[in-house]
Amino acid sequence: MVKRLFTLLLLAGIGGIFLSLWLGYQPDAELNLTAKYYADNAPTALGAANIVTAIVVTYRGLDTLGEVTVLFLASTIVGLVLALGRSATKTAQPLTPVGELLTTGSRFLAPLIMLLGVYVFVNGHLTPGGGFQGGAIMASGVLLLLLADPLKHIGHGLISVIESLAGLAFVVAGLLGLVLAGGFLDNRFLPTGELGALFSAGAIPLIYSLVGLKVGAELSGVLANLSETEAL
Repeated sequence: MVKRLFTLLLLAGIGGIFLSLWLGYQPDAELNLTAKYYADNAPTALGAANIVTAIVVTYRGLDTLGEVTVLFLASTIVGLVLALGRSATKTAQPLTPVGELLTTGSRFLAPLIMLLGVYVFVNGHLTPGGGFQGGAIMASGVLLLLLADPLKHIGHGLISVIESLAGLAFVVAGLLGLVLAGGFLDNRFLPTGELGALFSAGAIPLIYSLVGLKVGAELSGVLANLSETEAL
């Protein structure tokens, strides 16, 4: 009874806080100084039509590097934990057979999903999207293949190579920006090109492609480990 009362009071308090914030919310009539600077200068300075991409990849590039590192550590820990679980498993569990529709559909859709993921991170400097979104889409294609064939083996060696090379190239691109341009992950060590064109925004398409490959490989590795664990 006391726990329920405490829970209700806690929820009521949190609800009251959010209600007061909602009732007192007043939208800004104009952008603040920082946002206005980015909105006015990012497209012309960096050559990226997508201002969000310009900010994520360049102005806060170190934070993006930290996000990629966190994802790498999370996928590594998941792989280690699942590897220990597989070694401790003694008996195999029967697998539920999948339908012909899922098997045939996965063969048709998986390549299209992969292509969509590549499109999303290659065009991240022009349209909404980017490396993390494109990588997640590519990993969903791997998930579809694993659902269609639970016994399918995804090469961990290939995933590790893609992940390692993409991560190394990402850091190299950041250092090139530091040496040849204005700072770490500064995209202007390559020509910025014409605003709105595919080959524009300097190194941003390259950087986002590397992020997309790394994120896609890491998430695919997690899915592959999960699939192998379930199959035992």
